[in-house]
Amino acid sequence: MSNEPLVLGIETSCDETGVGIVRGTTLLADAVASSVDEHARFGGVVPEVASRAHLEAMPATIEMALAEAGVSIGDIDAIAVTAGPGLVGALLVGTATAQALALATSKPLYGVNHLAAHVAVDRLEHGPLPRPAIALLVSGGHSSLLRVDDVTADVTALGATIDDAAGEAFDKVGRLLGLPFPGGPHIDGLAVTGDPRAIDFPRGLSGQRDLERHRFDFSFSGLKTAVARWVELRQRDGEPIHLPDVAAAFQEAVVDVLTRKAVDACRQEGVEHLLLGGGVAANSRLRELLGQRCTAAGLILRVPRPGLCTDNGAMVAALGAALVESGRPASALGLPVDSALGVEQVSVG
Repeated sequence: MSNEPLVLGIETSCDETGVGIVRGTTLLADAVASSVDEHARFGGVVPEVASRAHLEAMPATIEMALAEAGVSIGDIDAIAVTAGPGLVGALLVGTATAQALALATSKPLYGVNHLAAHVAVDRLEHGPLPRPAIALLVSGGHSSLLRVDDVTADVTALGATIDDAAGEAFDKVGRLLGLPFPGGPHIDGLAVTGDPRAIDFPRGLSGQRDLERHRFDFSFSGLKTAVARWVELRQRDGEPIHLPDVAAAFQEAVVDVLTRKAVDACRQEGVEHLLLGGGVAANSRLRELLGQRCTAAGLILRVPRPGLCTDNGAMVAALGAALVESGRPASALGLPVDSALGVEQVSVG
């Protein structure tokens, strides 16, 4: 038998009900039930709908993960759950489930940070994390640059979005262009046949004065507004709108800023390893451009496969296993949730 901890992880921060099981750095199961189709008719995630969907999906998702891993709940050494950041109601469903399982099995419980879990999931793809590393996390709710000296205890925020996150901008621009929700994958597909140089959309927080105050921060609200105004002007004047060009130019503006600031953070911190995570990390152009710029800068890029970049239970289990291996204390059974949990707090309770 392996001495590596067998950990079950539960993720319910937004619209995916994820249950993952890992043994050390080996992924055994990754079951996900998404409620994205239920939110599509509203054009975005509705918190109450998400919470109800988690309640309905949770029992079957746990059973699916246990069956996939070939283990029983009694075999589990520890239980990890996302305690924040995220939607409060959705987080409560996950933590209540984890608390019940921990109480019933007398296993230690670890309430973990969603953002740190996005970093830890790379352990399942490429093995132990380099120390230190810079992490670029890009999702619907977060665009963050982190310095990770120890994913279980020492994570420092270098920069974050000050308004719309990148994924949120993708969804809003997708809705503006008449694309289905979520907008990111559809914009990515549409951009393949477009010209990214056709329209010169602005790069947020990239001017000299902005870089002095917000060197590693992100802003995509102005870009979203610029796209809306560009489309409105063409519609008013009766000019044709080539959607692939708009999608490609918008996407290029987003990934240009993300990749430039990530490489700059590595140089500033003297760190040679860069990790990419979060749902938007599945974007093909982001992966391509970041790879090119890391190669040019002599940096080592680590990117999990797309399925591990989106929200999932495997990433929570991966962080839980790292906490167990490092001898970090478990959380209290009555651990709280925190919708705005800071990334510096890797575990709670």
